[in-house]
Amino acid sequence: MTKNWFITGTSSGIGRILTEHLLASGHTVFATLRQTEQLLELKERYPKQLHVGYLELTDTESIHNAVEAALAEMGRIDVAVSNAGLGVFGAVEELDDHVISKQIEVNLLGSIRLIKALIPVMRQQRDGGHIIQVSSEGGQIAYPGFSLYHASKWGIEGFIESTAQDVRPFNIRFTIAEPGPTGTNFGSSLLIAPALDVYQDTPVNDLRKFIDEGFGELDNVHDVAQAIIDCAVHAQPPFRLPIGKVAIQHVQDGLQKRLDAVRSAIQ
Repeated sequence: MTKNWFITGTSSGIGRILTEHLLASGHTVFATLRQTEQLLELKERYPKQLHVGYLELTDTESIHNAVEAALAEMGRIDVAVSNAGLGVFGAVEELDDHVISKQIEVNLLGSIRLIKALIPVMRQQRDGGHIIQVSSEGGQIAYPGFSLYHASKWGIEGFIESTAQDVRPFNIRFTIAEPGPTGTNFGSSLLIAPALDVYQDTPVNDLRKFIDEGFGELDNVHDVAQAIIDCAVHAQPPFRLPIGKVAIQHVQDGLQKRLDAVRSAIQ
C-alpha cells in the first residue's frame, strides 16, 4: 500500500536516496530542503508524486509552513522522516560557541520543533501516523571528538523516549533509526574544528586522522534507505532500528558496557 511521506534533508545522502526509492515504488513524497532547485530533475520525472518545499530547521515558521504545505498538497501525512541534520567534530574546547549552538539548534531543537508541529496533524488523523527520527549509532554510543554531535543525538532519543509515551493513545508511532557509518557526504560536510596542539597525542586526533582517510568501510546508503522504508510497512513498527552490521554490533556492545557499569556500581 502506498503512503504519503514527509521527509526533511532530501538534497543528498539518506534523505535523497529515500525519496528516490519511495517515488520509484509509487509513494507520494513531500520532500523538504533549503535549496529546492536541487530536486528539479526529480520533480520532472515524478510530477504527480513529488512535492517539494523549503524548510530550514532553525526557523520555526519555516517548519510550520512546510507541514501546512504538505497537508495542502497531500491531504494527510502517513509517515514523516526527520532526517535533516549536521555533524560537528572536535574536542569541546576546540569548538567555538557559535558552532556548539548550531549543532544543538539543528539536530536537537530543530528536530523537536518539527515533531511538535507534526503531532497535532497526526493526532487529528483517524489512524494516527508514524514519525521516523534518523538518529545514528551515535545516539547510543560515543566516539572521541563528537561530544556535541552525541549530545544532539542522545538528546533527541531521550526526547522521543518520553514523547512516544505521551502520544501513544493517539496511535502515533515512533521509530528511532540508528544507522552506522554510511556512504553519504557526511564526512565532506562535517564541520571540523581547528586542532589544538595539546590534543595531538589523544584519541581525538586519532579519530581526526581516521576521518581524513574516509571513515573506513561504509554501509550502502541504498540499503539504509530501504531498511527505513521496510520498517514503515509494519502495523507495529520497531521503536529502535539499528541499521547495518557495524551499528548493530556497536549498539549492543555499548548497551552491555552500560549495563555492566551499573551492575558493578551496585554490587
